[in-house]
Amino acid sequence: MAYLEREIKKLVGKAIHQYHLIEDGDRILVAVSGGKDSLVMLKLLNERRARVPIDYGLTVITVDLGYEGSNFEVLEGYMRDLGYDYLLKKTQIGPLAHSPLNRENPCFLCARLRRKVIFETAKELGCNKVALGHNRDDIIETFLLNVFCRGEISTMVPHQVLFGGKLSIIRPLSLIEGDKIRVYANPHDFPDVQDGCPTRGSTRRREIKFLLEELDKMDRGIKRSIFRALGNVKSEYLLVNGHGAPH
Repeated sequence: MAYLEREIKKLVGKAIHQYHLIEDGDRILVAVSGGKDSLVMLKLLNERRARVPIDYGLTVITVDLGYEGSNFEVLEGYMRDLGYDYLLKKTQIGPLAHSPLNRENPCFLCARLRRKVIFETAKELGCNKVALGHNRDDIIETFLLNVFCRGEISTMVPHQVLFGGKLSIIRPLSLIEGDKIRVYANPHDFPDVQDGCPTRGSTRRREIKFLLEELDKMDRGIKRSIFRALGNVKSEYLLVNGHGAPH
């Protein structure tokens, strides 16, 4: 476990430096869903403040989507006990996304409205960055999801600048495999949080995740190769900017 902890902290530091995620004076709104990824991210960002020569602030936000069976009170108590500056935003986004009024994919609308709440809160609090707990597998899955379902080559990026530079999304776990984060999280006393989402585990993203798991069984280097390809784009061999057109 000590080796894994060193590796994860090293990869977080590498992502922060490589993608310029955190700078002196940043005020960061950390989005914590209650899942292991976001809780690990918060823990690492908080502990890191004591070791680095820059100063940055952390405020934590959880968006309660309004599903029955959720238990965010457990998470709220955990945050208060550890002394985090914490906000629990209660909404009815989930029931709206799954209602007959929504003609879009429930997950798409839910994610869009949740992101809106987070961005508006960041603006109200004067935060210039929002930290999200997506890991390397999430980036790969998003790439494949966009290729298979949207017909485009795109994915999440570790550092995304929005609104003319007024706000940035940062993903400090971008270089870390999901399995390693879960192993690292196991011995820590994180709360068991349920959000009550009725479609969790039956989404198209879950199908992509299962496909990657099967590919990974065939070759442990496949996910690493896909991730490396996302930073090794040869645009002259893509059907863009006139490339590939007959003369």
